[in-house]
Amino acid sequence: MKRRRILAAATALVAASGLVACSSDGDGGGTDASNCTNKITKTDLPVVTMWAWYPNMQLVVDNFNKQNTEVQVCWTNVGQGGDEYDKFQTAISAGTGAPDVIMIEMDRIPNFQIQNAIVDIKKYGFDAVKANYSEGSWKDVSVGDAVYGVPVDGGPMGMIYRKDIFDKYGITPPKTWPEYEQAAQKVKDAGGPQFGDLGANVPAVMMALQIQKGASPFAYDPAQPKSIGVKMNDQGSKDVLDYWGGLAKKGLVGTQDQFTPEYISGVINGKYATYISAAWAPGYLTGAGVGQGQDTGKFAVAPLPQWDTANPVQVNWGGSSFAVTKQAKKPELAAKAAYGLYADKESLTDGWTNQVIFPLNLTALNSPEFVDLKVKFFGGQQANKEVYVPASNAYKGMTYSPFGQYYFDAMTKQISEVIKGSVTGSQAADRLQEDVAKYAKEQGFTVQ
Repeated sequence: MKRRRILAAATALVAASGLVACSSDGDGGGTDASNCTNKITKTDLPVVTMWAWYPNMQLVVDNFNKQNTEVQVCWTNVGQGGDEYDKFQTAISAGTGAPDVIMIEMDRIPNFQIQNAIVDIKKYGFDAVKANYSEGSWKDVSVGDAVYGVPVDGGPMGMIYRKDIFDKYGITPPKTWPEYEQAAQKVKDAGGPQFGDLGANVPAVMMALQIQKGASPFAYDPAQPKSIGVKMNDQGSKDVLDYWGGLAKKGLVGTQDQFTPEYISGVINGKYATYISAAWAPGYLTGAGVGQGQDTGKFAVAPLPQWDTANPVQVNWGGSSFAVTKQAKKPELAAKAAYGLYADKESLTDGWTNQVIFPLNLTALNSPEFVDLKVKFFGGQQANKEVYVPASNAYKGMTYSPFGQYYFDAMTKQISEVIKGSVTGSQAADRLQEDVAKYAKEQGFTVQ
């Protein structure tokens, strides 16, 4: 799920036929279980359909079905990220063909909420599970006061770094962004590698870093569905774009698109001293071949540098949830599945031990086994205890917009212009404000 953060979820319509692996039998959540990827053994119970792409979803669904005596889940993987969203958009337009429960990345929830495609699940057992997740996690799956998803995994951010490079140039992990620039300059002056990377294709990182500086890109309340606050060019947003643009201009950081073979090759070969990323990064990097062979044991992680160490702000990159769709005939049963999937100890443990998810369920997040884990990728460092769990617990959540993909695309365009040197960071923020506000008005919003 992590590598799909950079995918564009276009909403082009395609033929609705063949998209749903479990067909409804009209029993309010019942299905033809013969078309499920998983095998349902409790055939006397009602069944809800589900789309999800977690790598260990087969185990997760089997665990839920084995333990549950009220409902069973018929699961299908119809594609990852944008592929699934395209199919869901088709079902929304057709008014049929959607599953009862669907995996949705948190930043996409408002897009489907504004189309009335997903259900507020607060009245379907929220109070019983509310304490299982942090306030920030719930905010990320909420629109206004309504809750549209059950949080599963997240991406509290930190600074991954090469211990060998830091040791060679006498660098200690910078605690502030000014210290980060000073360290980068020291390494460059000594003939060392670039200190990090400004990738235009990871706009969610820039958004998170701007939020850390006090930005609030969007203000949206479904009680006023045609009004939205758009604030792309506040001083904090400009400061962060100017900061990273300045690092790139001085040659202190690279400008390679991330999640590419070229970027990974650079990581493996020590081209970058740091990687500003999220808690899911060790799993992604391991899968990409980083931290193996000659790279083994060379990586460590430190807390994300701050602008004000007296008032630290933790931010997040990525995260997914289970939502109940409007087409579910028995939303209370679908909600029971959404709340219960990936919530049992066996599934959660399998998820974090195999680096599939960074769990948001507090049963796992605060368990001694998870907190005290010696992470192999980091040479046995207790990364969860030192960095990721404190960051997750301190994260306050954020407000996403109903047109987040357009915003990310527009941000990518402006970061590219900063990288080319055609605009300053402040100018890019002004252009982004004009672009996104114009788009919002074209979509019928009153921009505040």
